[in-house]
Amino acid sequence: MEIIKYTEEHNIFRQSLRKFLEKEVVPYVDQWEEAGIVPKSVWKKMGDQGFLCMNVPEEYGGFGADFLYSVILSEELVRTGHTGLAAPLHSDVVVPYILSFGSEELKRQYLPPCVSGDAVSAIAMTEPNTGSDLASIRTTAVEDGDHVIVNGQKTFISNGINCDIVVLAVRDPKETNPYAAIDLYVVEASTPGFEKGRNLKKIGWHSQDTAELFFNDCRVPKKNRLGEKGSGFLMLMNKLQQERLMVCISAVPAAEHMLEMTIKYCQERQAFGKPISKFQNTQFKIVEMAADTKMARTFVDKLIVDHMEGKNIVVEVSMAKYWTTEMATRVADTCLQLHGGYGYCEEYAIARAWRDIRVMQIFAGTNEIMKTIAAKFMGL
Repeated sequence: MEIIKYTEEHNIFRQSLRKFLEKEVVPYVDQWEEAGIVPKSVWKKMGDQGFLCMNVPEEYGGFGADFLYSVILSEELVRTGHTGLAAPLHSDVVVPYILSFGSEELKRQYLPPCVSGDAVSAIAMTEPNTGSDLASIRTTAVEDGDHVIVNGQKTFISNGINCDIVVLAVRDPKETNPYAAIDLYVVEASTPGFEKGRNLKKIGWHSQDTAELFFNDCRVPKKNRLGEKGSGFLMLMNKLQQERLMVCISAVPAAEHMLEMTIKYCQERQAFGKPISKFQNTQFKIVEMAADTKMARTFVDKLIVDHMEGKNIVVEVSMAKYWTTEMATRVADTCLQLHGGYGYCEEYAIARAWRDIRVMQIFAGTNEIMKTIAAKFMGL
């Protein structure tokens, strides 16, 4: 069932990107996993080849490409077998805030380096005591002339070590309405009072730098605010549809890739004188996973088309985010089981895939929050 209509230009882009990743990324993945971070030089190479922020208009250094280029990028990055090069986060989660809500001055200042790879971006919402409840963040921004003074702490920030700019969620302590108190500011990493903490050690996503960020009397120009004052919460809600869709767009090919490598393993692995793919239990498990991935692919491809048409699909994306990530986790667990003891060894790619997939149920809003959103809109 063909839902997405890829053009010849899309296919050429995919092949070009795949060749780049095979040369510049795949050979170094194990090294980056050990180091716990991807070198910023790779980001620059991505930018030089036009693989970052493809949808940014030409007047700001981009190509004005459609969303399918972002879909292709996410799918091909999955095939590299690691999660450290978080280009989709940079290009399709963070930068859209600047593109959609930034002043003309901010766009011209920050979009070109984001496109070129000279600047890596991050978004800082989560705090040690605040996750999905964004209205309860404690990081404050107090007005002081032409600046705001920011104090607070963020945690679990992807690209936190490598970032050059951060879209930072703060609250005005004078505003009593928690939803009207939220603002977003673009903060440069070189700003005095902005300090990066440790690169957090995680179960998976080893090459993805995830950090704590600290703000101590950090002076940020008022002109760096995105949108009107007090509109930060609405901006976050506006962009979460695409962020959660991006999670789905990564989860589905991840499941497909794990299934692909497991089928190959089962066809080669011998037991009792024949490939284990010939055993009924193995066949049933593989067919079940194949059915799951095909249903997920159909659902998500339809959502991609709807999103590109500008439809409001908040409920459907919330459902898809929870279902596809739980499906991918089930696939990972079954694939590892079919690998047997070898699946628990680092030399087999399924081990890393199994570790890496679990967090997708947590970020961009936990799956429990996704169900709560869907239930609310269903009138439950």
